[in-house]
Amino acid sequence: MYRSSIIPPLRLVFLMWLFYSIHLYMHVDLGFLGIKPLSLKGAIGILTAPLIHGTIPHLVSNTFPVMFLGAAIYLFYDRIAPQVFLQCYFLTNLLVWFFGRPDFYHIGASGLVYALASFLIFFGIFRRQIRSIIISLIVLVAYGGLIYGILPQDGYISWESHLMGFIVGMGAAFGMSRVRKVYS
Repeated sequence: MYRSSIIPPLRLVFLMWLFYSIHLYMHVDLGFLGIKPLSLKGAIGILTAPLIHGTIPHLVSNTFPVMFLGAAIYLFYDRIAPQVFLQCYFLTNLLVWFFGRPDFYHIGASGLVYALASFLIFFGIFRRQIRSIIISLIVLVAYGGLIYGILPQDGYISWESHLMGFIVGMGAAFGMSRVRKVYS
């Protein structure tokens, strides 16, 4: 059970590193696979933006949270984990495509990170079960500082991805809190 909870986020992280390796070793700028809001050619980013990173620090800063938060969802909420993970991935990117700044490509998995963290924090609040509340508190202590990233700070950081991810995670937590059996 513990080992299987790491597999889905590990697959995503593998793809993130694979895309960065292609960028690095083949000297191919994959930025065009990011989300270009309200543009038809930028809609591909709804599928691919979390796989594209501009630098090693950018990639590393997304790798560990995707692994930790993704594994936590698959470990503690195994029955709803695939649905939550996919909602967080695709809805966040779709909202960035609609509401992001249109003057650049939005890349990276930080929107997904914000969505997963937000889900884990709010699920305990909405579910009101001791196990979920403890998980919420642990994630809040570990990732509570993310709240500052939803505010515009740096023109090159997609705060829109952070904000949309936070909103999607909260919405998913609210919706999933109504499901009767979320873990084995």
